Amino acid sequence: MPTGKIEWGRVLTRLSPYTIQKGLRYLKHYGIKEFWVRLHERFEPEEVPYGPWYDAYVPSVEELDKQKKRKWKYAPKISVVVPAYQTPEVFLRQMIDSLLEQTYDNWELCIADASPENASMEYVLKEYASRDSRILWKKLEKNQGIAGNTNEAIAMASGEFVGLLDHDDLLAPNALYEIASALEHEPDIDVLYTDEDKVRGDGLEHFQPHFKPDFSPDLLRSNNYICHFFVARRSLIEKVGGFSSAFDGAQDHDFIFRCTEQAGKIHHIPEILYHWRTHQSSTADNPESKLYAFEAGKRAVEANLQRCGLKGQVSHTKDYGFYRVKYQVQGNPLVSIIIPNKDARDDLEKCVHSILEKSTYQNIEILIVENNSAGSEIFSYYKELSKNPKIRLLRWKHPFNYSAINNYAASKAKGEYLLFLNNDTEVITPDWIEEMLGFCQRKDTAIVGAKLYYGNNTIQHAGTVIGIGGIAGHMFVDMAKERSGYMHKASIIQDLSAVTAACMMVKRQVFEEVHGFEETLTVAFNDVDFCLRVRERGYLVVYDPYVELYHYESKSRGTEDSKEKVRRFQSEIEFMRCRWETLLKTGDPYYNKNLSLVKWNYSLRPKD
Repeated sequence: MPTGKIEWGRVLTRLSPYTIQKGLRYLKHYGIKEFWVRLHERFEPEEVPYGPWYDAYVPSVEELDKQKKRKWKYAPKISVVVPAYQTPEVFLRQMIDSLLEQTYDNWELCIADASPENASMEYVLKEYASRDSRILWKKLEKNQGIAGNTNEAIAMASGEFVGLLDHDDLLAPNALYEIASALEHEPDIDVLYTDEDKVRGDGLEHFQPHFKPDFSPDLLRSNNYICHFFVARRSLIEKVGGFSSAFDGAQDHDFIFRCTEQAGKIHHIPEILYHWRTHQSSTADNPESKLYAFEAGKRAVEANLQRCGLKGQVSHTKDYGFYRVKYQVQGNPLVSIIIPNKDARDDLEKCVHSILEKSTYQNIEILIVENNSAGSEIFSYYKELSKNPKIRLLRWKHPFNYSAINNYAASKAKGEYLLFLNNDTEVITPDWIEEMLGFCQRKDTAIVGAKLYYGNNTIQHAGTVIGIGGIAGHMFVDMAKERSGYMHKASIIQDLSAVTAACMMVKRQVFEEVHGFEETLTVAFNDVDFCLRVRERGYLVVYDPYVELYHYESKSRGTEDSKEKVRRFQSEIEFMRCRWETLLKTGDPYYNKNLSLVKWNYSLRPKD
């Protein structure tokens, strides 16, 4: 259970008959324990409060004026399409005003109004259309549902690119400017999306920013993280056939899938350019208002898998709008589990026992690499293990070098898949091998990593981010096991730049393709470097939180406190800085420039 403090003052300011009702719904859905966890996650003290951060973040009047004066070499017309239905007048005006305030002027606003007779809406739409020729609106003869209405708005568009805007949401004044800037720099982009936040009904309070990674297909299958602001080339939209009413409620999720499947280049702009308005009937504030939408989202994921030729079972998670894909293992390939060891009988015994007793996948071999053990107990245990035909003992008589030891073992392994495992781990989930295999067998994936816990049931590893702590660091360290973290990232499947080799499955073919681990890196960062070299070849690295193990954290090596160890560690840092200089400067594509590099919990990076 979480032990952090709750800012009860913030809780009290949110109390109203509606929020109390909302809280009771969540309590009913999640239960007392999970509700308490969510309360902590929602109302913990913010290390960097978003409100003041956002106030310092938005462009100044001077910057906006400068944007308006920019001379463009390439200035594509951007059609912003809006399906409108019974929009409150104040929200409708604010939405249109957010277009009129844009610092980029080559746009048009296409509004398809499916409302029944609504004199107020009609008056507002006529008023704005008469003021600015870029504002177009059409009264639909009937309500065709959100997908059909959006298609009607798209049919009005004449721009080279089309952006999707909900009828009660807002664009930041520099939203289209940033889109156009990206397109001028890379004219071959087909799809763009931005970061977003939420605003309360009055539009004055900004909260819950969503700082997104660059394109992550597995994260998109876990949740429609792209959502707003989404812009696509109009020819691409015509190619994929627009929106499908079969997915109403999650029509944008399905549409984004089909666009990204066909897109040549997908570009993420890490800026808050879209403001998603929350009110009682919106999905943003009340997920239970559209429970049907989550079933439609599940079907959208299933349809994506089918089009991509992937066999996977999609299920709901406990969190609204979040999904799990479990892939079927093809055939019965041999998996070679490689475990380096020095002395540490107790740790090794616990590790091997958990593999043999808990694992439901049986076609395995276990390669234990003995590295200069001194105690008699461990050799006695090796003798016991030698009786098991699935276990082979290898000897590495040279000084400890994690990379060299594992490369040596991989050369002796017989399996099609290599599973690197620390000796101080213990299996929790029985189907851990099948789970990893399901991903690793995909053509686009080469590496799968796990969710690891310390012995006290706090998180030791939930993915690795480049740049954290200088070179790379694990996310959500020491966070309670029950918690899911920022945007549930600790508990959902996603693509990352790196995962730890404390438990890592790798395609043998790809391992050999990149020549294994870098042996210059004897202890630190060898797994990070390996993942990055694999990523350079175009393969995905997947973090799978449904593979769970305990990791008792390198007890046998001790601390990095001797002069020799400190010197070695510094040399490995320097190696990484040189080899990955560009990446360290530009930032991890699966992270976000607005997030901290000294914290592990996706907290905001303080503004300078």
